[in-house]
Order: sequence, then C-alpha cells, then structure tokens
Amino acid sequence: MKKIRLGRILLYLVMFIAIVITGGLGYLYTAFPAVDAAPDIKVELTPERVARGKYLANHVNLCMDCHAIREWDKFAGPPKAGTEGTGGEHFNHDMGFPGDIISPNITPYRLANWTDGEIYRAITSGVSKDGRALFPIMPYNHYGKMDTEDVYALIAYVRSLEPIESPAVKSTLDFPLNFIVRTLPTPADHQKRPDLSDRIAYGAYVTNAAGCYDCHTKQEKGKFIGKDFAGGMEFKMGKDRVLRSPNITPHETGIGAMTEADFLAKFAAYRGDYTPAKLGADDFQTAMPWLMYAGMSDDDLKAIYTYLRTLTPVDNKVVKYEVFNQ
Repeated sequence: MKKIRLGRILLYLVMFIAIVITGGLGYLYTAFPAVDAAPDIKVELTPERVARGKYLANHVNLCMDCHAIREWDKFAGPPKAGTEGTGGEHFNHDMGFPGDIISPNITPYRLANWTDGEIYRAITSGVSKDGRALFPIMPYNHYGKMDTEDVYALIAYVRSLEPIESPAVKSTLDFPLNFIVRTLPTPADHQKRPDLSDRIAYGAYVTNAAGCYDCHTKQEKGKFIGKDFAGGMEFKMGKDRVLRSPNITPHETGIGAMTEADFLAKFAAYRGDYTPAKLGADDFQTAMPWLMYAGMSDDDLKAIYTYLRTLTPVDNKVVKYEVFNQ
C-alpha cells in the first residue's frame, strides 16, 4: 500500500510540474512580446531620407554588416559584394551563440508584404511581422532610442534597395532561450538627435546607434557582467581562438593615451583604396567591421571620441587574442 501511495504522490507531482510548466509557457506566448501592434505609418521615400538611411545602414547601424554574407577569409570579414541586404549570415554555436541564428533578407524581395509600421516595429522593438520575438543580435534596444526620423530613413533606404532573391531562412534557438526571448522586446523610447554642436550629447547618440556598448562590454549568456565599455566581450574565432573586445574607456589600459587624431587614424586606415588582406588559417582575424565603420564621417567619429572621453576610466587590461591547444 505504501508503494502504491508513493507512486500516486510521484504521479501527482509530475502532473503538477507539467501543468505549471505548460501554464508558464502558455503565459509567455500570450503575454509576450509586451509590445504594441505595429503602428499605421507610411514613410515617404525622399532622396534625403534614402541618403541618410544609406549612410546609417552601411556605416553607423551596420545593417548591411549582418544582412549580407561576410567574407571571413578576408580581414575584418567584409560583406561580399552583391549580397548586401540578402541576409544569410550564420551566428551559431561555433561562434558562441545559443542556436543557429540566420540573418534574413531585408531587400524588397522579402519585405514587399511588410508594412512600414511592421519594419519600424522590428527595428525599434524586436518583433517580426508575424509577432515573433527577434533575437537581439540586432540591437533593437539601441535602435529604439534613435530619433524617429533616423528610423524612417533606415526604412526608406531598405525600401529603395534592389529586390534580390534568396532562400527563406529560419533561425532556431536553444531551450529555454527559445521561450525566454519572447520577454526581451521592449517598446521604443525615441530620443531627438542632438545638434552636432553639442559634441558630448551627439557623441552619446551616435555611440548608441553604432552599438559600441554591446561589443565593448563583457557579456556571458546574454547578460552584461562587465564594466561599461571596458571591453572583454569574447568572440569565438574558430574552435581554438578567442578574440576579446578592447577597453575603450579613457583609462591607460583603454584609450587614455589615444588622441583624437589617433582615434580618427584608426578608421581612416581602412578608407580609400584599402583592400582587405586574404587570410591564412593562422592569421589574426577580428570581428570588428572596420571597413564599414571607416565610412563614418569624421564629425561623427570625433563626437564618439569626445563622448568616450567623458566615461569613467576603468582599469581593465584585455588580452586581445588567444590561441589555445597549441
């Protein structure tokens, strides 16, 4: 009798746990993403908007960095010519990501049946046309803080792209992140773009738009655990190599000794007739998309530098690159 009673208790316990889990997952699916429906907007494709959007998408927000095929056999992995906007770049376990995340096609071939409001919501809040929560490898939490007009410029630009056909892709996330991801999207909280004359405020705006924080702040399992902008974020560059982002606070272990001219020169080195080198198996590689950021205007780069100089200096000497098992 005791065995039968114990068996029933265990059965009821298992049933209770199953009900709790099912109820919890059901709640996640009904209550999240906690973002409003896509707004009813129509973005006019003016030449000024398209030009601004092209600049942002290619050199600040770097939409074309992820929504293209990057040539990782070349230094800094530049986008392969002709694939800009087509998507298809993989972010998987080999790179330290929790699943297989594939960037989608954002040319009019794939977005033709999206409204401008649906594109806006995806960029600023991380929710797809069909209500799915997007994995925040696209930093929509930063884009949602941009000036509404700059977001409209991005929409105008992607609408102006040539429709390029590419296979439909589907990303997969590991459990339990495939459920947790639904809680990540947040409503947009737009800020006006400061005037360029206010170098610090404008620099903070561009730094946010460029996503500098996400790469230059240490993360583990999607959570920021390091000091702001102090570097240490790890990128797997193959099975036996780790790249770490540098400290960009104004400490001597960061950019403390770097002048504004030095800062600009780092980016200018990848302009003009610069051709990325073909890499061998043992050559140093970086995840920093130098060739795209190099197209940022000197005014924007100066503003970023000015803002970074106002940060709290953090003593954090980062080992930039390590090769294991050798």
